Amino acid sequence: MASVQCIAVTAGEPAGIGPDICLDLANETDLPTVVLADKHLLQSRARQLGKSIVFRDYQHDGLPEKTETGVLTVLHIPVAQTVHAGCLNTVNAPYVLALLDRAYAGVVSGEFAAMVTAPIHKGIINDSGVPFSGHTEYLAAKSRTPQVVMMLSGGGLRVALASTHLPLRDVADKITPDLLVSVLRIVRRDLRQKFGLAEPRVLVAGLNPHAGEQGHLGREEIEVIEPAIARMQQEGMAVRGPFPADTLFQPFMLKHADAVLAMYHDQGLPVLKYASFGRGVNITLGLPFIRTSVDHGTALDLAGSGRADSGSLKEAVRCAREMIEQGLKIKNAELDSKT
Repeated sequence: MASVQCIAVTAGEPAGIGPDICLDLANETDLPTVVLADKHLLQSRARQLGKSIVFRDYQHDGLPEKTETGVLTVLHIPVAQTVHAGCLNTVNAPYVLALLDRAYAGVVSGEFAAMVTAPIHKGIINDSGVPFSGHTEYLAAKSRTPQVVMMLSGGGLRVALASTHLPLRDVADKITPDLLVSVLRIVRRDLRQKFGLAEPRVLVAGLNPHAGEQGHLGREEIEVIEPAIARMQQEGMAVRGPFPADTLFQPFMLKHADAVLAMYHDQGLPVLKYASFGRGVNITLGLPFIRTSVDHGTALDLAGSGRADSGSLKEAVRCAREMIEQGLKIKNAELDSKT
């Protein structure tokens, strides 16, 4: 079996910048990673980018140790057809899912301590005939996790989402008191267990402009969000709100918070991505394993150009490692308390 520190990195959409940024992990000798990808694709992209990298085959019975710069460990999973940078191909969509399936099998078995995912192209997977709404939903369904929460971290912010990839007209119907209570419980638990925060402080955004303005601009704050917050306060959670989203992300507000819960994708993430784009990390809370990802898409126009920034991927790997270490601290503390 692999060491508990092993992190699986899926290379994502083969025509995008996923392979490019995964190649840069060869220079991160303090981050023990295994890249799941087509080895020949990585070799071809390395030649295209003028990168000199030694590719080492992953061995299931032992983990890569810290190595010299320029060595990348690869778990080979073949693509169906030759990949051309920037050119999507539905025939290779199953390959993208095969990467996720192999990484998932590894984290469930304990072979890998965490999985980090490079960007995928949801549209091409759907065009191939496979209904697919995103990494988060796919991994939740695969692990039979009834509720997960997308949270992005970066620029000194943590922003969790009550709803993710939904049309805006569907958001209000999705947001219910029970959903918000479930989301807040997951946020509280994982901020404790994976980030080491003894009592996380969470601020909650309203759904409507001006947080509904006492019901004049919508009643969701009064009828949905406030009751959920009250329930969580009764459970001892340090949660406050709902606050108007247009003023919530001010320093004087955020200095008293460990995370913000936004009601929908484009309410909270533009602020975070403005503060940290290229260095942000997408974290899936609620899963029975650690999963982080980049804060950007496949950037097909940059694939193979040498202009892709691998900063977010490296931060995602570092974040996963920190969560692994935090989990080990908690386990060791529990063992010490029993002796």
